[in-house]
Amino acid sequence: MGLIAAKIEPNAKEDIVNGLTQALAETAIETLKAQNFHWNVTGWSFGPLHELFQKMYEDHFEAQDLLAERIKAFDAHAEGRYSVYLERSAIEEHDGKTDARSMVEALLADQETLSSTLSALAEVADQHGDWATNDLATGRIAAHDKFAWFLRSHLKATGA
Repeated sequence: MGLIAAKIEPNAKEDIVNGLTQALAETAIETLKAQNFHWNVTGWSFGPLHELFQKMYEDHFEAQDLLAERIKAFDAHAEGRYSVYLERSAIEEHDGKTDARSMVEALLADQETLSSTLSALAEVADQHGDWATNDLATGRIAAHDKFAWFLRSHLKATGA
């Protein structure tokens, strides 16, 4: 167990691991949704959205590993089943059968959800002096906020 993780009180560890697990579940579902939309997007915005969705799922895939490894730093179990992720996640899966605008709207809402989940995690980590988890969460907030900005910009371009 890492030096900081070892010094954190057991109840605090449980709260932090719970927040990390929530973020992992939501990130995993969002990764698959972005990849699904990447495969299925059509229309005039195909090129830029196909590329943006790929950037999103690649970023999110890497984030899953960072979140899981932080869970392991607390000597906790890093869940790896989509069935559990779906039960836990505030983000829902999608069949990918929709228009490009709806895809952008869905991913935008999800990016905002992830930012909120990670903000709560950063706050809990900060309260318990867990700077590593706080730093991880803060970095992920910035990534999700940036993707949200990109998605909002696509909606503005279509007259929303």
